[in-house]
Parts: sequence; structure tokens; C-alpha cells
Amino acid sequence: MHPRPVILRRLPQPARSSLAIAATLSLMAAATPAAASDTAAHGAVHAKTASAATAAPETAPAAEATDPIEKLRLRLAERLAGKKSVASASGDLHLVARTAPSAAPASESPTAARPAGRSAVAMNSSKLSRPTEPAAHEAHPVGAPAHWSYGGAAGPQSWATLKPEFSLCGNGQRQSPIDIRGGLAVDLDPVRFDYQQSPFTVVDNGHTVQVNVAPGNSIDVGGKRFDLVQFHFHRPSEERIDGRQFEMSLHLVHKDDQGRLAVVGVLFDKGQAQPQVQKVWNALPLERNTESTSRTPLELLGLLPEDRRYITYMGSLTTPPCSEDVRWIVMRQPVTLTAQQIDIFARIYPMNARPVQSVAGRRIIQSQ
Repeated sequence: MHPRPVILRRLPQPARSSLAIAATLSLMAAATPAAASDTAAHGAVHAKTASAATAAPETAPAAEATDPIEKLRLRLAERLAGKKSVASASGDLHLVARTAPSAAPASESPTAARPAGRSAVAMNSSKLSRPTEPAAHEAHPVGAPAHWSYGGAAGPQSWATLKPEFSLCGNGQRQSPIDIRGGLAVDLDPVRFDYQQSPFTVVDNGHTVQVNVAPGNSIDVGGKRFDLVQFHFHRPSEERIDGRQFEMSLHLVHKDDQGRLAVVGVLFDKGQAQPQVQKVWNALPLERNTESTSRTPLELLGLLPEDRRYITYMGSLTTPPCSEDVRWIVMRQPVTLTAQQIDIFARIYPMNARPVQSVAGRRIIQSQ
């Protein structure tokens, strides 16, 4: 009996390439498993191409497994399929790691989902590599009020240059305060003070100690009513009379129904205690820009001197924006404070008075 001749089948070109790759992978895996694994990862792209080609030839049925060449082909195909699946998995991870973006896209936000395949280490490295942005508070916000003060570069000599709205502080024609001299003595109508016992709050606004009072207090000047809005303190006095500057001054700010302002100025000399001012000191807040409510109401009439004669002229606000057309009413008789009461304010604001401004030919009138 003659042995059955062995027929060698010529495999298609893609299959031969696949077999060659598989054989190479097998030999390298036997020699150096670690090297084979790495080679398999890099060869995943070629293996995928080969798998498409080897999928075309049908695997031989079980009856043909006795053919030695067929056995070899099937065994290599199975090994190739196993290597291909491993290489494909490792290759995907390898490719993702190599193509991971180095910086977050513009649309990325801290709450966005983490990209698939990107490790926590890669995310942290990306964040660390970004340039640090300046904190929001380090930049000057657009539209924020310009800083001004009573000394240094932002002092009164520079107010007009800090903001366009402050221009009157430099080029205004009727600015306050002034040194009041040579007033025309006439028979002026008295200022009628309609002041009530009032609840109040105190705030340190960064420039002075300000007192906000409840509505219902007003003055009548020449038949015009002005409602009291707030009052505040300056040290030393901003106004001067015949060249004399006083220890402190108090400005009671009033407004009429058309928005025009009238300010009553009270001058302070050193002497006896002033009970109503002491109520303000007793309600001082612990921090700036926080409002403190007094437990006891204020007797506003107690802030005024007994002699209600006054000096009046047209001027401006003594702080930026230095708005003009403000009617000033300065009490001629000072009120007294003790040295301790003066020192309480001086320890908060040693100096918060604007220098005197040019009278510029304005008319000054005083009541007899």
C-alpha cells in the first residue's frame, strides 16, 4: 500500500504574512516573554490587518485535522488569534497613552467628565503644567471706585487725577472748605431745626466715622426743607474762621426733594464732655465697613450749640467727587469735647481734613 501523497497548499499572500508574524511572535515569546509582549503591543496594528485577511479562508473541519500541514495551519491560526486579542487590548491602551492631549481644550471645565483612558496621574500632571492665573482680587476691577485718601500719592493734591468724575476736585470754582473771613453781617432768618430723638447706626467707612439716622429729621432754610441723611466727623476741623482751625468738626448732611444738598457744620473745641458724641463713640463698630446699631437713641438737638447764629456760603462736598452747589451753614459758636473724646477719634483717624480752598470771590454772609 502506497502512502498518501502530501499535498502542500499555497496560502494566500496575506495569510503567509500573518503566519510569519505569528511565528516570529511565538519564537520571541519563547525566548524573552517581556520582549514578545512589547512587540505584540507594537504589532497590534499589523495583526489587525492580518486578521481581516485570515478571516476569509474558512477553518478546516475536524475531519481534515489529520493533515499535518492543515494541523500546522490551524495551530498557527489559533495562536495568531490569541496573540491578536492580547495585542489589540494592550495596543489600545498604548495608543491612548501616546495620544492623550497635553492641555485641556477650551471647553473643558473642572466639572467635565474625565476623558476615557486618561489616568489620574495624567490629569494631575496636566493641571500642574498649566500657567498659574492671577487671582481675581489682584487685578483692579473695571468700574471699581478709585481709591483716595488724605495723604500720600492718593491725597487731596491728586484727587482730580484719580478718576474723571473727580475732576471738580482740581478745577472747580466753588470748592470747600474755606477759611471764612470778612462775612457780610446781615439779619438772616434763623435755621429751623426739626430734629427728633432718633435711633441710629454707626459705620467706619474708611475715611471717617459716619452716623446714619432714622428718617424724620430736617431743617428749614429760607423756606426750603432739607432732610437729614447722615453726619460724620473730621479732625482737625476743615473749616477755619479768621484763620483759626479747631480740634474737630461735625458735618450734618441734608438733602431736599430735588437732590440738592445743605450741610450744617459744627466746630469742636476742647472743654467739657459732649454726651451725644459719647453715644456715637459707645456704638463704634469693631471693624471697618460694618454697621453697628446703638442701644440708645440720639438727641440730635444736643449736638448743636446754644447760640444758633451761623455763616453761610455756596461750596462743595469736601470729599471726592467734590460736587458743587452745596449750601454750607457753619455754626459760629463751637461745641466742646473732652481731650479723651477727641483722642478716641484721633486714634482712628489722626488726620482726615481736606486743606482749605480758594474763596475765589464768593459771597459769605453771617447772621447777626
